[in-house]
Amino acid sequence: MGRHGWNSGARRWRLTALLGVGVAALALVVTLLNTLPGNGASTEGTSPDGDKVHGTPAPTTDAAKPEVGWGFTHTQFSADEGSAAATKRVEERIADSGGLPQIQHIMGWGADNPEPVEGRYDFEAMDRRIDFVRASGGTPVVTLCCAPDWMKGGEAGVDNTDWSQAALETAPDPDHFDDFAALAATVAKRYPDVRHFIVWNEFKGFWNDAEARWDHEGYTQLYNRVYRALKKVNPEIMVGGPYLVMDSLDPREEHASPTLKGSWGAMDRRVLDAFSYWNEHKAGADFVVVDGSSYTRDDELIPDEFAATDKFTAVGEWVREQTGDELPLWWAEYYVEPADGDDNRHEWSETRRTGVHAAGLIAMAKGGAASGFYWNPEAEKGTECPGCLWTPTSGADGGRKLPMYDLLARFAAEFPPGTEYRDLTAAPQVRVLATDRTALVVNTLDRSTEATVDGKKIKLRAYEVRWLSR
Repeated sequence: MGRHGWNSGARRWRLTALLGVGVAALALVVTLLNTLPGNGASTEGTSPDGDKVHGTPAPTTDAAKPEVGWGFTHTQFSADEGSAAATKRVEERIADSGGLPQIQHIMGWGADNPEPVEGRYDFEAMDRRIDFVRASGGTPVVTLCCAPDWMKGGEAGVDNTDWSQAALETAPDPDHFDDFAALAATVAKRYPDVRHFIVWNEFKGFWNDAEARWDHEGYTQLYNRVYRALKKVNPEIMVGGPYLVMDSLDPREEHASPTLKGSWGAMDRRVLDAFSYWNEHKAGADFVVVDGSSYTRDDELIPDEFAATDKFTAVGEWVREQTGDELPLWWAEYYVEPADGDDNRHEWSETRRTGVHAAGLIAMAKGGAASGFYWNPEAEKGTECPGCLWTPTSGADGGRKLPMYDLLARFAAEFPPGTEYRDLTAAPQVRVLATDRTALVVNTLDRSTEATVDGKKIKLRAYEVRWLSR
């Protein structure tokens, strides 16, 4: 993760060739350039209050909606870099799919240290990611994590950012909560068309060692300061949290919830306590964000990989009960296949992986989720990436869609926010999600089967995902 120069990401318009042009005329040219419709090109201007603006501000009358639909999160490797042909291929495919919403973090996961020294910024990598989202027609979502070193007890510096996992996952010191909120406001001003912000990621660094529980008080303090700072930039900005990992356990474990449980296990009650505290003490929220897996914290799929996805429905229903129907529910991350020690998920065939993911999406939707974001769309050059959305864009032939992309794009198109779902009779070995016009059917068996769906018999291959017109 290089590229840490001060404002090195600003690919400014070079107007010095306009010799002889008066100051007023030069200002007019800059204004006209910065008001051109966004087309993915990088532009930087200055707002009336002197803040740097990257791109064209969204019209003030175009109020954002708190729900954005089903999309994905950019991580370290993505389609903003690589072969021009490959990146264009992905960009156009996303646009043809209706422009999937896309999350980008402000530090890490493909973005450099945004403020390596107090008051000095580096948005080059993030500019490129936001430009890609714009060019692909997607809704940009920013996760406000992580924090520069100097905000968390580390050494400030342009070229010596500590990118170790331990350092990256350290929360800002309470004395720097206001500094982090100010950074969030700077990001919001730089990208005025970004209207959806998630505060922090998975409570990273917010753990109370003395009491062996989450430091929900500390996170909520940070959240509230960021919330107020963003609303001061633009009241139409949508802000969400708490982005808690909804860990589940074996029901016999010490911290297992006695109430929120099922065949999939039991929720860790410390997570529920942290969520409840945030929900009661938050300054406000426009949507609620959680994160989690269908398997337990010990990587157990209870009782099996398909039935375990029922956890998404149960957690979603619980969250909706706590927050009320007015707050849309987002899953910022979701996982159905346990990872190995290197955080790789390579055990399953692509057919099985796609089938279980389809069941997971169905379960989230049935739990009331309006949005969900697939993690890690691309792998490093020369690296296999089971479950990725497209092949690596490092070569001209890259950027080819993979099976998971078809599932995600079709799900997003068929089941956007506000979808009215219909009950559909189906055989017990299949999972179904239906509207008046479409049904998504998943075979949960590792063998072919004949199943009755909506009064019709259909044959399905092992783990097959089938779309039916009604």
